[in-house]
Amino acid sequence: MAENTSEIIAGAAVLAAAIGFLFYAGQSAGLSRGSGSYALTASFRSVEGISVGTDVRLAGVKVGSVTGLALNPETYFADATISVLNGIALPDDSALLISSEGLLGGNFVELVPGGSLDNLAAWDEIEDTQGSVSLISLLMKFVGGSGDQKPKVAE
Repeated sequence: MAENTSEIIAGAAVLAAAIGFLFYAGQSAGLSRGSGSYALTASFRSVEGISVGTDVRLAGVKVGSVTGLALNPETYFADATISVLNGIALPDDSALLISSEGLLGGNFVELVPGGSLDNLAAWDEIEDTQGSVSLISLLMKFVGGSGDQKPKVAE
């Protein structure tokens, strides 16, 4: 009987540790049940490097995530839907940028608040957007030259 009791106690401890890790992972990912959010929309020329679930950050702090991406067949732009935590009031002239964490890091969506006294409401559109910058195209411009130099003409 003593063996069974020790096995039950060890099993309960492992189960409690697993539940604790799951709870911690949910809190770290921002999946807490009490946090409400509201949706905003934006239209980008290119959303290369982001997908549904990508972080939305304000001053480097995660305040939401990308909840939807779709191609607009009329404008050929990518329409994005983001969720932002309740309690974060954004001016209606705020900007939305796709930024990179570094050369080898991933991309995230950055909110840059504006200076307007009026705030965005749920499902409003952020009109000032900047899509992702392709590292390959930047390298090609650097390797190929800036284009500002006039070509040499043979005399």
